[in-house]
Amino acid sequence: MAMPNTSIDVFPRRSILRLSLAAAGAMALGQPLRALAAADAKQITVWKNPDCGCCLEWVAHLRKNGFEVVTQDVKDTAPVRKKLGLPDKFGSCHTARLGDYVLEGHVPARELQRLLREKPHALGLAVPGMPVGSPGMEMGDARDAYDVLLVLKDGSSRIYQSYPSKPPAKS
Repeated sequence: MAMPNTSIDVFPRRSILRLSLAAAGAMALGQPLRALAAADAKQITVWKNPDCGCCLEWVAHLRKNGFEVVTQDVKDTAPVRKKLGLPDKFGSCHTARLGDYVLEGHVPARELQRLLREKPHALGLAVPGMPVGSPGMEMGDARDAYDVLLVLKDGSSRIYQSYPSKPPAKS
């Protein structure tokens, strides 16, 4: 009586070995690709005026907090904001892109990390103006009260995080 075909009989050993190696290779390649995707998630492109010191300080703050920053020097960030769909009312001295999100102004790295964790359905984050004490705008211990705004895709916003004021330390 003839023995029924088993998978080993149907596929020569060499084919099984090739399939096994291909599967192992695909799994091994998946790890670096996931790591690369995670790294890209922390890459920020910043459009800034080349003469602006507070923009450089904000970039240093981002790098200190683990972000990879690519800077683009421009004379005026308003056209960049417009291209990215951010209303002028949120304007500040620099505009940035983090994944699919637009960032405007001196947004703390802590809120960017939160944004990446929570992934809200939004255009991005903004700190309008240039509040004293925000990252890149440090002036001793003093801090103005300011809000980090979650800018929604329809152009409206809501408070994402509030930072209270802090009077300067007496000397």
